Amino acid sequence: MSTDNLPGLPEEPIAHRGMFGASGTGDTSGYGRLVVRRKPELSTPRPYGGYFDTIADELERALGGDLADAVERVVVDRGELTFHVRRERLLDVVRVLRDDPALRFELSLGVSGVHYPHLEGQELHAVIHLCSITHNRRLRLEISCPDADPHIPSTVSVYPTHDWHERETWDFFGIVFDGHPALTRIMMPDDWDGHPQRKDYPLGGIPVEYRGAEIPAPDERRTYR
Repeated sequence: MSTDNLPGLPEEPIAHRGMFGASGTGDTSGYGRLVVRRKPELSTPRPYGGYFDTIADELERALGGDLADAVERVVVDRGELTFHVRRERLLDVVRVLRDDPALRFELSLGVSGVHYPHLEGQELHAVIHLCSITHNRRLRLEISCPDADPHIPSTVSVYPTHDWHERETWDFFGIVFDGHPALTRIMMPDDWDGHPQRKDYPLGGIPVEYRGAEIPAPDERRTYR
């Protein structure tokens, strides 16, 4: 059902329509008429609120200088703190976050990827979720790189459990984690062409048989418009 004319919803602004960036082809998600009216936060000014300011202050102290030298911008949105870290400073930042007694983000919850084809020069993002068991705090790191140079330093040396997470992110998004001990595919076959969770990856595929039932390829399924 379209939400365009429901009472109480403003006509403008509209951030975007649909889901997953599907265009020019059938949207098999069922959310083809979704209307998103809230644009994402680009940057958040101080004060951030709660313990978020403490994390920023302690990180700046531990790095021994200006926080902006390592962190491009800070975003607080939906109760979550995100540091957009410069990729060349990523290893410095995660080591300090893990080891400094005032920070102690000793647990990583994993690495994932995002593809933003409309962000020229920052099309690929890696996202790291950290947790401090010592201080009961959470933090999200986001690192961007361009399609033309899809390289981000591997953090396996700091968080060894990132091994398989970085492999999956490379497998699905094509982000190359420099310094990874064995950056090979982990979900798709070794000879698979492309990275299937990118938004420019074609929806078409091959039919699958499951318990005798034929499941058509994505581009042959029912579409929702």
